[in-house]
Amino acid sequence: MKGSKMGKNKKEAQSNLLFALFLTTAFQFCFSDAKHLHNNMKIETKSHNHFGSSVVFPVRGDVFRTGSFYISMNIGNPPRTYFLDIDTGSDLTWVQCAAAPDAKLLKAPNSPYKPNNNAVSCNDRLCAFVNKPADFQCKALTDQCDYEVEYVDYGSSLGVLVRDSFPLRFTNGSVYRPTMAFGCGYDQEFSGPIPPPYVDGVLGLANGKSSLISQLRNLGLTRNVVGHCFSGQGVGHLFFGDDLIPSGIVWTPMLSNSLNHYLSGPVDLLFDGKILVAKGLSVVFDSGSTYTYLNSPAYQATLNKVRTGLTGKPLTAVKDGSLPVCWKGKKPFKSIDAVLKYFSPLVLSFPNGNNVRFVLPPNNYLIITSNGNVCLGILDGTATNLGHLNVIGDISMLDKLVVYDNEKQMIGWAPANCNRPLKF
Repeated sequence: MKGSKMGKNKKEAQSNLLFALFLTTAFQFCFSDAKHLHNNMKIETKSHNHFGSSVVFPVRGDVFRTGSFYISMNIGNPPRTYFLDIDTGSDLTWVQCAAAPDAKLLKAPNSPYKPNNNAVSCNDRLCAFVNKPADFQCKALTDQCDYEVEYVDYGSSLGVLVRDSFPLRFTNGSVYRPTMAFGCGYDQEFSGPIPPPYVDGVLGLANGKSSLISQLRNLGLTRNVVGHCFSGQGVGHLFFGDDLIPSGIVWTPMLSNSLNHYLSGPVDLLFDGKILVAKGLSVVFDSGSTYTYLNSPAYQATLNKVRTGLTGKPLTAVKDGSLPVCWKGKKPFKSIDAVLKYFSPLVLSFPNGNNVRFVLPPNNYLIITSNGNVCLGILDGTATNLGHLNVIGDISMLDKLVVYDNEKQMIGWAPANCNRPLKF
């Protein structure tokens, strides 16, 4: 799961001398955040009524094979392409960065970003909203803004904030090249049991000041609204802005929290739509998490109901190596459709959202492994350093449009055909 910052001391940040090449004194002394961003935005437009327009990105990825969904985003002038893991559980967008010969980079599909005298000063207002290394100090205006992000999946990124242009085409025909801040990651680590996503970085979309959607909102280019639609067939779309939200969305209020997570609740968890399994849960919608996590009591109660529901059915528990709880049939399963009849739906009911329901049919909590077994895509969050946090991950958001409306502080969803491109 990406997004939950663990706050663990990792190591000393590298010397500021490493990034002396980044420092451009002119913008650090002469511009405030907002003025700097506006003055560095090149605009080509067919429409003057740009506020409220949206940006749409095609999505690729899947739950089992890659464990993530990602978009292609262009950064810089001239623009270069980077694949970014879509993460509504964290704020900061970062890409791997060739900041020094000894930069510690993970295997990635594209060449690392190359900085060019574009570091953000530690006195910049945006620097106050990023997670810092434990020993970080801002002693002078010329000091850079270092960041460190640690994820619950045992991954981390250490680097410096930089600014560069992001060419974006909006749905109203406008083309903008806003200058925005993001992380230049020169030290990435991953020690988890599952390989990290094969991407160039992370697209942080939580509701923090450092997120790209917040920066676009401050520039007046789009509303602070994010929507994603992930297909079980490996495609989908992501959008920024509020002019592509269809009718039929059901909504529940967001809960304020210090980590800027998309948190909602209380939630009642029901088995087969009617049997109460757990009550009063708070849940985080996190596209950076491949699977769904429940705290231990809720997880054990859910697992017990699922196992009881399989009594008398032709499934046998098996160790698969992919996930903790798996079953095999009389012969290997070729698709999820072959097992749907053996399992019951789960339902998340939101009393504070007029009892709206987030329905998890079996294909939203099961996977078929390469061994032809069926495994439970709901995990024990307490055993994964999540404590009592409950997380709705990608598997449970497949074939749904999920919308995070930070303007109205609401989260919404609806069933959707995510294979179909958006029309605008």
